[in-house]
Amino acid sequence: MIDFRDLLLMLVQKMAMQDLKSQLQEIIPEQQDHLKKLKSKHGNVPVGNITVDMVLGGMRGMTGLLWKTSLLDAEEGIRFRGLSIPECQKVLPAAQSGGEPLPEGLLWLLLTGKVPKKEQVDALSKELADRAAVPDYVYKTIDALPSTAHPMTQFASGVMALQVQSEFQKAYEEGVVHKSKFWEPTFEDALNLIARVPVVASYVYRRMFKDGSIIPLDNSLDYGANFSHMLGFDSPQMKELMRLYVTIHSDHEGGNVSAHAGHLVGSALSDPYLSFAAALNGLAGPLHGLANQEVLLWIKSVVEECGENISKEQLKDYVWETLNSGKVVPGYGHGVLRKTDPRYVCQREFALKHLPDDPLFQLVSKLYEVVPPILTELGKVKNPWPNVDAHSGVLLNYYGLTEARYYTVLFGVSRSLGICSQLIWDRALGLPLERPKSVNMDWLDNFMRLSR
Repeated sequence: MIDFRDLLLMLVQKMAMQDLKSQLQEIIPEQQDHLKKLKSKHGNVPVGNITVDMVLGGMRGMTGLLWKTSLLDAEEGIRFRGLSIPECQKVLPAAQSGGEPLPEGLLWLLLTGKVPKKEQVDALSKELADRAAVPDYVYKTIDALPSTAHPMTQFASGVMALQVQSEFQKAYEEGVVHKSKFWEPTFEDALNLIARVPVVASYVYRRMFKDGSIIPLDNSLDYGANFSHMLGFDSPQMKELMRLYVTIHSDHEGGNVSAHAGHLVGSALSDPYLSFAAALNGLAGPLHGLANQEVLLWIKSVVEECGENISKEQLKDYVWETLNSGKVVPGYGHGVLRKTDPRYVCQREFALKHLPDDPLFQLVSKLYEVVPPILTELGKVKNPWPNVDAHSGVLLNYYGLTEARYYTVLFGVSRSLGICSQLIWDRALGLPLERPKSVNMDWLDNFMRLSR
């Protein structure tokens, strides 16, 4: 027999999900019309000049993608649907008064462009928990790998195994959905994927580092708290940290490797599982998401060689020694940003509030004072300031998640919110197959001769 309170919660949950989907159904035609007008009225207007440096330099600075969910400014950092991180911390619902924003609230914002109410976020939390069941064959797929395989290899394999249940692939193969409605099965896949990746990710963690003892999902917890719980960390502060971590790592416009990879693969009408798996494989690269594990390892190497109470002068010598050996100081610099990453700032504020006396945090603070002037003096770095990776590992380490090799998986779980939200909009707007032109060096040589 169903309890009246459970029945009421189910009703509220259903209404909230209908509200989310109905909001999209209202917004999408307006945005489709907006896109058509942009193409018809301004399709031939140039938005920038392409230089040889851009062609040879990873297309940096080249404007070439439409990304609905966020926009990155070199000076002020990321904005999620127009809201900065401090603004999100103020207006998005939290689990407790004055607490960190709930990731479900950011997901709602990314999808609709609107700040949700607390009851809508609570219902979305319950909806995601109800969607979080992971088939046994996913675990068997992961178990087929050595337990020593990199966590990202195991995580991406698990996501690929989830693809078997893709609603989009089924609808496309059966030909039952018009292309104007492709976003609807994509919506189902996206929410299912977002719901299930923390379960898969925590399974990888417990398999590798906790003798395979699995902690089941708790239906009473929100998304970030549940992830923390399944990993094995139940302190209120760690749950708050996980809410903040997932929120600020969720999206960073479309040009970074993981976001672009997800969009690129999705443009071929690959379903969200295939697209997100591609994004994870990009995230696993040392020049992208893997950098967050390198920061903590480097900081611990400083402690091992110089001690926790290292002076600023000693730290300067160590930084110069690192740079002169041909290495970089991990966690500093960014491909777009030209100031301190706001994601670093909010993590620093969290540390000042909850762990001001932690020796590793104090070392991070000293690095903040020491590294930028040295990189500026070096003269080769456009941005000498810390990025998001410079701080996250120290926070996780403080609360007991000390396995640095796993940190990129946390990043991956977070990115599911942004990449999946954008995939829904890719299908809603009917964005085409991505196919830029490539050239060889002979072509460039000929072009230069003809342009003189």
